[in-house]
Amino acid sequence: MDRSGGRARHSGDLIAALSGRSPARNLHSDVLWELGLAIVSGQFAEGEILPPDSDLLDRFGVSRTVLREALKTLAAKGLIEARARIGTRVLPRNRWNLFDADVLAWFFELGPEVGFLRSLAEVRIGIEIEAAALAAERCKAEDAARLIEWVDKMARSETPADFARYDLEFHRVVAEASGNPFMASISALVEMALTAAFTISSPVNDPVALEVTVGVHRRIAEAIRDGDSHAARLAMRDAISQGFDRAAGRMEKSV
Repeated sequence: MDRSGGRARHSGDLIAALSGRSPARNLHSDVLWELGLAIVSGQFAEGEILPPDSDLLDRFGVSRTVLREALKTLAAKGLIEARARIGTRVLPRNRWNLFDADVLAWFFELGPEVGFLRSLAEVRIGIEIEAAALAAERCKAEDAARLIEWVDKMARSETPADFARYDLEFHRVVAEASGNPFMASISALVEMALTAAFTISSPVNDPVALEVTVGVHRRIAEAIRDGDSHAARLAMRDAISQGFDRAAGRMEKSV
């Protein structure tokens, strides 16, 4: 989609829109997106040397400064490494920062796979259930009230986009209420997981699925409000597992 129309051109824009950020709209972001996607897709394979700067400048029609900034950004994300007299090499996948919002978006742009979504769910379970338990121990009254408010908004959602936005805000509040600043560092991963659920299978158009999803989030909110860390853990695990199962089930039916 054309950026000038105010719509999401790709999944990076979609994720930004759902999370309340303004998508980047400049030459640097365009070059970064195309090069990053080319690497993640395997167009530039692991261990391969990227074309020389002169070729990339011709390909993108940008200044040398813009290209260098894009390459520096990719290096910071662990995708490439520049070496004197050798060139810029694509690094092995195990060096890539998979918690980075752009890297996750590039994987998602290629078309989410069940294995990719399962890995996201497993990492979320490993981190977010503890965030929920800590929130139950540490949250303030206003945090608990905000959680209930977001659940109520989820229940009244009329569009999949609204539901995904309220769901994301709910999980953000849980991370904040945990009192651990590292919990918020996985926000990009949560955004990606919820964007996948939004695009593949939203519960909004299925009254039964909506009731189940809202219900499990209300269990999380009430457990945190009541200071029940054990119940908060169980409810958060159920919420993440249900979201994965719903998306995976829809993907398997479409095959």
